[in-house]
Amino acid sequence: MRLEYSEEDLAFRAEVRSFLEARLPSHIAERTKAGLALEKEDYLNWQRTLQEKQWVAHAWPKEFGGSGFTPFQKHIFEEECVRAGAPELPPFGLSMLGPVIIAFGSDEQKAHYLPRILDGTDWWCQGYSEPGSGSDLASLKTKAVRDGDHYIVNGQKTWTTLGQYADWIFCLVRTSSEGKPQTGISFLLIDLDTPGVEMRPIITIEGGHEVNEVFFDNVKVPVENLVGQENMGWTYAKYLLQHERVGIAGVAAAKETLKKLKKIASDTDDGEGGRLIDDAHFAERLANVEIDLMAMELTNLRVLAAAQAGGAPGAESSMLKIKGSVIRQELSDLMRRAVGPYALPFMPELDQLGSNMEPVGPEGAHLYAGQYFNRRKYSIYGGSNEIQRNIISKMILGL
Repeated sequence: MRLEYSEEDLAFRAEVRSFLEARLPSHIAERTKAGLALEKEDYLNWQRTLQEKQWVAHAWPKEFGGSGFTPFQKHIFEEECVRAGAPELPPFGLSMLGPVIIAFGSDEQKAHYLPRILDGTDWWCQGYSEPGSGSDLASLKTKAVRDGDHYIVNGQKTWTTLGQYADWIFCLVRTSSEGKPQTGISFLLIDLDTPGVEMRPIITIEGGHEVNEVFFDNVKVPVENLVGQENMGWTYAKYLLQHERVGIAGVAAAKETLKKLKKIASDTDDGEGGRLIDDAHFAERLANVEIDLMAMELTNLRVLAAAQAGGAPGAESSMLKIKGSVIRQELSDLMRRAVGPYALPFMPELDQLGSNMEPVGPEGAHLYAGQYFNRRKYSIYGGSNEIQRNIISKMILGL
């Protein structure tokens, strides 16, 4: 693979950098760099700004409103966005559902849903996991029974990320109990305003509201909201997950975190009068994760190049998912260790003396403990790393 950047690539990087400097709101960049949560309107405003240049849907063909980026341009765009502090747009509509509708949806679904995803009219969330059915999605129990022109949906979904902001949810539902479990699953689009849908928050250990659980009680869904064919949802789900797993690798974000980690370790005392970055054990871990990150970046570019040629990601997406989650967890652990006690959460609401205290230590250090615990999920969502190893063994080794 070509590793050097062409003049066209360098010109594109300059264009992206200039655009970000001119159009990215400073308050959004500051919150993103600090690891703070954004509001729905922040995401929507940034999405609409990007859509002015048709820079939103990188996984879509250009004829459907996609960016038309080459693999290197997509890589460059992500690097520059992370460097500038631009928020990563939620992937559910743009990177997950959109490609599925383009590949398997009807002409009517493409005409209706795709423009509404691009301009932010519809905010989507994902209805895959259930209590007891996470990585083993074939065991899902949410049922959709055909009743005339509608499906009647009953069941529960969980770990629904940003569902509190969503207008719609795309769901895997069971439409048949005959044959293998995978053969009776369908892919359904559900309006969250439909009677019988209830969204409940799940508050995570650091106090954040990122995920939810969704209940369906005799929810009527029009038959035209079925994507593709009935009982073929497993095929569409695998296609979607291949795209999701490539994104989970988070190469650009990991590179920026590594850069920040090196700076902190260079400025931090190791407790014995030297710099933490010169500590043999810490330096070894830092070098190992950097080498892994460099290898993952090259693999990511190869997968993007294959996708650009018209193919869907294969077992490589599972490799990226495994390595990406392990690398980002290791970086999170090293960052927490580098700042030491400054990683303890800072909760101004507990300031009983009214002293208006501020966090101490390196900028954002008080968030690192919460981020460390939150990022344990990386090796679980999108299919646990154990499941990914099974996929690799079957697809490549034939085991």
